[in-house]
Amino acid sequence: MAGRFDHNPFAEEEVNPFADQVARGKASGQSNYGGGAFSAVGIFNRNARYASEEDAAVGECVRYLPKPVSSNMIFWILTTVPGSNCCITKGDNEEHRADNLNLNPTSRLSPLPPEPAGFNYDRDAPIDIPLDTTTDLKKKERELRAKEIELTRREQDVKRREDALARAGGIVLEEKNWPPFLPIIHNDIANDVPVHLQRLAYIAFSTWLGLFLCLLWNVIAVSAAWVKGAGPTIWFLAVIYFIAGVPLAFVLWYRPLYRAFRTESAMKFGWFFLFYLLHLGFCIFAAVAPPIVFKGKSLAGILPAINIIGDSAIVGILYFVGFGLFCLESVISVYVIQQVYMYFRGTGKEAEMKRQAARGAIRAAIS
Repeated sequence: MAGRFDHNPFAEEEVNPFADQVARGKASGQSNYGGGAFSAVGIFNRNARYASEEDAAVGECVRYLPKPVSSNMIFWILTTVPGSNCCITKGDNEEHRADNLNLNPTSRLSPLPPEPAGFNYDRDAPIDIPLDTTTDLKKKERELRAKEIELTRREQDVKRREDALARAGGIVLEEKNWPPFLPIIHNDIANDVPVHLQRLAYIAFSTWLGLFLCLLWNVIAVSAAWVKGAGPTIWFLAVIYFIAGVPLAFVLWYRPLYRAFRTESAMKFGWFFLFYLLHLGFCIFAAVAPPIVFKGKSLAGILPAINIIGDSAIVGILYFVGFGLFCLESVISVYVIQQVYMYFRGTGKEAEMKRQAARGAIRAAIS
């Protein structure tokens, strides 16, 4: 006959994840889990008893809470007592020595190692934050003073222009400021020309300076040819080109372009296109220097260079350099007139100039 309390095969065994691995494995037959450090909970047969009277006399490790779960099961709470050797048996007559629970109250989980203060776990590189020294502070102070002086100067310049404009009754007075060592013209692209046109204005100004350089080198090359016996006539022509060409270029096409950028005047743009095309044609003509006037030796072009290099290598080299300068000036001038024309058409100034020309023609016809 079976025991007084038969085991229910359909009963679900409760599993406590904090119970000891050995005790839970013996009781439930499932896989082991890590138990707690001081207590364990399990379900055992009601007939379970102490392994020996001596163990019970010294205060055995098993203490239970008598709450029946079913007709033959009871809920046990296992606690540990220091120095105990607990064994639990099951059944009516047979004693089965259980494994030691090994619930040592002094055994604890090892504490986690302290985490470093950084977020990358010892992978942070040390960062040295330099503090401002006295030298840095003095340097910054000097920079601030320089900026303040510059701003004050600009304010005074603007105020002076406004006062001059007010005294002139709306007429803009251009102060001569270039070249800095001997101001003879007004050229202040950074303050007069809009930001989006400043680059093109600087390139156009460089073509005017390039023409100055080309004509000056032309005088040098022709002077060398005159010394070698080419005659004084070509030298006088070269000097005339230089004296007349540079100021006329400034008045006829650079200043109209400069003012067109400032005022967006369609007529100023038209004036620039007209005379800049003449400038471009002259540069191309000077680069070739055909033998039209005095055999072309008054201009340092490619044809006179080929003709002269046989008589004098030095003069021929000077003419070849002049040819290269005129070619470079021609290429940059083509770029400038192309960019200005694209801007002129993009802003609608072309149509405006046509309307103004049509109105002028009508007025001339009526009058």
